Amino acid sequence: MNATSALDTTALVVIGGLPPKRSVVQHLPRYDFVIAADSGLHAAIDLGLRVTAVVGDMDSVDPAVLAVAEVTGSDIERVPRDKENTDTELALLTAVARGARHITVITGGGGRLDHQLGVLAVMQHPALGECSVQAFWDTARLHLVRGPGSIEITGPVGSIVGITPAGGNAEGISTSGLRWTLNNESLLAYSTRGISNEMAEPQATITVTNGNLFVIQPNALEG
Repeated sequence: MNATSALDTTALVVIGGLPPKRSVVQHLPRYDFVIAADSGLHAAIDLGLRVTAVVGDMDSVDPAVLAVAEVTGSDIERVPRDKENTDTELALLTAVARGARHITVITGGGGRLDHQLGVLAVMQHPALGECSVQAFWDTARLHLVRGPGSIEITGPVGSIVGITPAGGNAEGISTSGLRWTLNNESLLAYSTRGISNEMAEPQATITVTNGNLFVIQPNALEG
């Protein structure tokens, strides 16, 4: 798929864990290229995606599948197993290096808890600071909103929306279209106050002045 300008360049980054819901394909944005992190190659193939590059130490991908990917045109960027970064981090950095300004991470979730926390952490990587970043995670859709910034989301009235600080306190949060409204308020890093809000209208807006937020629609891929 072709974007209209360099600023619109969009990458899909498919990572490991459980197989993602096949229904995720219906929700994907227009994209220019696909990066698979190691065994994320299997999920990408299952979703019918043509993989531009496979990045990682290749300790969990089927060698035969990897060989076919290479023969059919995927770049294989192999790194040593003893490294300081996860394959997911390297895949995201590769997406940025190849010009992505919009990044969608795809995973079925599951797997090791430390890796899952690592995914949330690396979505906030400074190298991604000029990118919009979202993730489809099992049945959930997750957006990272960096302050100062805002996002508009859509969903059925009554569906759940979670708002949680990312990497520290978040300040100057205002919302519209949600059941419980915030008006220039703060969410603290250790607080669960923003969990389990609801869509009061088909469209909602969340704004943050300082800090980062994760805006999560846990059931976005259900139904």
